[in-house]
This record gives sequence, C-alpha cells and structure tokens, in this order.
Amino acid sequence: MNLIEKIYFKLSKKKEIFLIENSEDKEFIKSNLKDSNLIGIDTEFDWRRTYFPNLSILQISTRNKIFLIDYLNFSNLDFLEQILLKKDFLIFHSVRSDTTILSKCLQIEVDQVFDIQIAERFLTGGNNQNYAAIVENYFPVKLSKSETNSDWLQRPLSKKQISYAANDVRFLIDIFEKQKKKLISMNKYNDVLSASKKEANLGNQDLHVSRLAKLSNANEKEKKLFMWRENLAIKKNIPSSYIFKDKHLKEILKVYKSSDGLNKVTNLTRSRTLAKDIIENLN
Repeated sequence: MNLIEKIYFKLSKKKEIFLIENSEDKEFIKSNLKDSNLIGIDTEFDWRRTYFPNLSILQISTRNKIFLIDYLNFSNLDFLEQILLKKDFLIFHSVRSDTTILSKCLQIEVDQVFDIQIAERFLTGGNNQNYAAIVENYFPVKLSKSETNSDWLQRPLSKKQISYAANDVRFLIDIFEKQKKKLISMNKYNDVLSASKKEANLGNQDLHVSRLAKLSNANEKEKKLFMWRENLAIKKNIPSSYIFKDKHLKEILKVYKSSDGLNKVTNLTRSRTLAKDIIENLN
C-alpha cells in the first residue's frame, strides 16, 4: 500500500468516539442511532465469579461514530431494545457471546445479525479467526490484544481500555460490506445469515440449556440434580461449579444412598450442609 492509500485509509477509518457515562445522554444516543440501518455491536464484561455475566461496556458503532456506553453508570438501557430490533442488521464478531450478554444483562434478544467470524470461515474454508486476525485480513492494522483480560469492572476505565473497546467495533461495518460482496459472488451470503442467526439464538437461550446438553445420555435423576444445582446457582448468582463440578454429578448419584453417603457427598461438595440439601432433594 503506497503513502496516498495509507493516508486515505487513516482518514476514512477515523470515527468520533463518545464515552457515555450518564443516563441523561439517552436522547443523544437515540438521535444518533435512529437513522443508521447498520450497527456494529460488541460487549466487554466480567464472568468469573457469578452465574450471570456482569456487563461493563456496550460498544455500538455506526458508519462514522462509536458509542461506548458505560453500563455500570447507566441506570436504564431499556430504550435500546426498540432501536436494535428495527435495524436491518446488527454486525458482530462471535455473535453467540454477545447475544448471551445482551439477553442476560439487558433482556434484549436479537437474531437479525451478521457474524463476521462465521462469514470469514465461509470465505476461507478455514477455522474461526479472532477479531484482530480478521481486521488484518482486510486492513493494514495490527490491533493490540493487551486489554482482553483486563479488569473491565474497574473505574475509571484506562485510556488503553477505552481505545481497545472502540477498536472492537471500529471495523465491523466495513468488514461486513467487503465480506458481503464476496459472499454474494460465491452464492454463500444467505448461508452466512442463517448460520449467524442460529448462533445468535444459541446465545439467547437460557444458560442451562447448552450446559445440560453436554451431559451425554443423562437420565432423569442426573437431570434433576443438574437443575437443582443450576437453580441454586441462579439464586446465589455464583458459578454452578462452585456448588459441585460437572464431573462429580454422576459420582454423587452413585454414593448418596450408601451407608456413609453423607460423608462421601460432603467430600465431593466440600460442604456438609450442601451435602444434606442434595441428599434431601434426591430422596
């Protein structure tokens, strides 16, 4: 790429970035998004010690603006549902992750989506690629991954975090438009839309559904104990593995009726009180 092309690229990809930290800016967001038929979306969140994810930043891009909505300081985002549902397409990278966050944190379920990761897989015939790799496929940009695992619940956000969050949506619309042309010429565009919708709906479903599906050939007793654990995890908002791990589920069912079942279940759960509750539920 020559110098003139590089300068044009830098100018063409420059977008205004707005960090939205106050609910009073709701009208500003609405007015800027209402006429955008295409929107790019990403989320930054923490999901380490809770059953439900903790949304930190909701990133939204249009053709010329980027909005970083600080969810921790924003009292209500209900107004976003009608805006998002009216768009032609919402563009994501790895859509299942983000629809999980949108549906669990904001109670917004969307499926009119286009996933650039799925599209790139259809185009190349290869494996899933991370966002930075896909961006590099189309633009002379090497994105930093340094903030991927940073503390997104800390405030104030660092300049590096803000830049990272903005870059995560900066190229979505541009990549979509380039991929769309290629997919149409290959007669694969509708296939990508169908695959993207399927992934989005997997994210929209209740969290226990995909987890339960991983239990191969589970019988009714195993499903009952699994759901008891899920409901307790939901009530306490803790990871279900904090109650007992998946690998211990079958073992608990093997030993709980034995003469020393209480001790054996206690050893597996690390809690005598919890062991008593499990046995009471199973009897």
